[in-house]
Amino acid sequence: MTEINKSDEQSKVISAKDIVSQYNISYQTVNHYTDFGLLPVLTKKGNVRFYDSEIIHKRLSQIEELKKEGYSLRLIRKKLIGI
Repeated sequence: MTEINKSDEQSKVISAKDIVSQYNISYQTVNHYTDFGLLPVLTKKGNVRFYDSEIIHKRLSQIEELKKEGYSLRLIRKKLIGI
């Protein structure tokens, strides 16, 4: 039973490299959004950052929508996380 939960937990984790390939954005964009506070890091293993895939999907969708509406990243950050 524990192994099933562990497997489910691992399936929810995504690396920065996976974000680049799945969402068709550059690695620099992932870094910028992470440094800017838009993409929260779940955990790190060495130099590799891992994110919650559900949060990433939701955040990137919200960011894209707000960018289309003309919001700057600073205003998007304020809307999404209140900073």
